[in-house]
Amino acid sequence: MKESIAIAITESSQIGEARRAALVLVAHLGFNALERGKVSLVVTELANNLVQHGGGGMVLLQAIEQQSILGIEILALDQGRGMIDVDECLKDGFSTNGTAGNGLGAVHRLSSFFEIYAPPTQGAAILAQLWADATHHPSEKALEVSGVCLPKRGETVSGDAWTCQGEHHRCLLLVVDGLGHGPAAASAAAAALRVFQEQHHRSPHLMIEAAHAALRSTRGAALAIAEINFEHQSVRFAGIGNIAASLSSPTEHRSLVSHNGTVGHEVRKIQEFTYPWYEQGLLIMHSDGLGTQWKLDRYPGLSQKHPSLIAGVLYRDFHRERDDVTVVVAKGKGL
Repeated sequence: MKESIAIAITESSQIGEARRAALVLVAHLGFNALERGKVSLVVTELANNLVQHGGGGMVLLQAIEQQSILGIEILALDQGRGMIDVDECLKDGFSTNGTAGNGLGAVHRLSSFFEIYAPPTQGAAILAQLWADATHHPSEKALEVSGVCLPKRGETVSGDAWTCQGEHHRCLLLVVDGLGHGPAAASAAAAALRVFQEQHHRSPHLMIEAAHAALRSTRGAALAIAEINFEHQSVRFAGIGNIAASLSSPTEHRSLVSHNGTVGHEVRKIQEFTYPWYEQGLLIMHSDGLGTQWKLDRYPGLSQKHPSLIAGVLYRDFHRERDDVTVVVAKGKGL
């Protein structure tokens, strides 16, 4: 289960809250004192940047893993004025607000991976990744997958969940939305995750059948599974309920088909659909905690960014506060 931690940053007193949350997370991930110090500085600078330049915003924290190495992903989101020249903003001494101007340059140097999406007037999204092992350099993969998963405001757990399972020739992704909110919804989502983890070698259709049986004692859930097959250059997709999914490439965009129902209670038809997958493909799946009115073409250049930035921008601009929300983005290496 891949949950995010969200800290609202609207004033300087909340910067310490974000820093403390990040340090608690990386302590559990095995970061040593030196690497924890780097994380502290990065989170402090990004949160301070939200207060000074973004008019406030949000910091999202998430544990990440690659090749058994653990790390932290830090995403800073605001709806401020964006940046006219990103490279200029990264130079030490550059400031538009009378500050020392060393923040983003320092974040860039301390991070293993760093990327910004900040078109003028459209707000800023800044991504930083740091690893427990500072010598770790993430290897290039055929597919990069990331997401945002957060509970409804006021809830301590999310009824949404997502996960992925990568193999040599394919990658499987699951997004599940337990009915309602709170612990009972989270229990339904957890049951679906267990089925997926136990049966990921099977087809999306058969996994949904198994989940339907396993979730009978729960509230039930909306659920969708996508299998990206690199050898066949295809996507097999099956969904029940209101998990939205879409496929994009440089030349086309299509919505994927789910059937009505609730896994664990009423499923009239489970059907797999097969779609072409391109090396430059982009698959986006999300629960109904995200509005469906988004269009990537309104964000020039966003599809070329890291999946975490894509998920973060969509979450920032279209999440519904009355519901749990999950946004998952899978991106082929060609984009």
